[in-house]
Amino acid sequence: MLTTESFFDLTSNLHPQLFQAGEYVWEPLNNLKEYLRQYPFEPLYTSVFKNNVPLDRTLIFHNGDILAGDEAILVFGDTTKGKLQVSLGGELLAGASVLMAGSCFSGNEIAIGKGVLIESGAMIKAPVVIGDCNEIRQGAYLRGHIVSGRGCVLGHTTEIKHSIFLDDAKAGHFNYIGDSILGNNTNLGAGTKFANLRFIDGNIHIDSDGTLIDTGRKKFGAILGDNCQTGCNSVTNPGTILARECFVMPNATARSGFHPQGSVIRS
Repeated sequence: MLTTESFFDLTSNLHPQLFQAGEYVWEPLNNLKEYLRQYPFEPLYTSVFKNNVPLDRTLIFHNGDILAGDEAILVFGDTTKGKLQVSLGGELLAGASVLMAGSCFSGNEIAIGKGVLIESGAMIKAPVVIGDCNEIRQGAYLRGHIVSGRGCVLGHTTEIKHSIFLDDAKAGHFNYIGDSILGNNTNLGAGTKFANLRFIDGNIHIDSDGTLIDTGRKKFGAILGDNCQTGCNSVTNPGTILARECFVMPNATARSGFHPQGSVIRS
């Protein structure tokens, strides 16, 4: 019941080493730091793209090259659907990613996929793996140890640390996501916060059929199975686990522990 395959469709997952069949659904969080330590990051910085210095111009990533974006023509279609278009010198650069002036990157262990848009004011700290067709919006604060799948939104003034986004997971506006996993096609309403640290010291335990299971984690936010949604200004308590297709209504607070598939949390 609490295994990864019960919560997520992993058939197209690009990071299978994080998700082992039969493991508890929170184990990917325990595996995340080691996974990123071994990840094959490639050199990122150049003479025009400097570590810890906000970009003074827009840059284009295309086929391993970093190009100046001053003369590029940008069409801002739906990034998550692959509709960000970049043309340079009359040529359409398929799969090009755009790093807008004012975005800032810290550390060498940062991987940026194809068709990614990183807006001005975003702060990205290593290690981070950003999947294809992601939109990193203005003011996003990525604090490290983050892996995202395809078509994700890491949103405006949203803070994220030690978390995993599966394909099409979206946290668009004013969210806090710490020590958490968002399943495929999940969506967070504006202002959703995942509390990840209890007032009382010690590891977080999860009740499974009357047995308390030690997660091994002192910090543990929320896990949302595929197709879950949260309403605006909702909050989850530390160690909240939502099975597939659950809803947390606006202004509601989800209790810690497991919520079965299709739950609607109203208070």
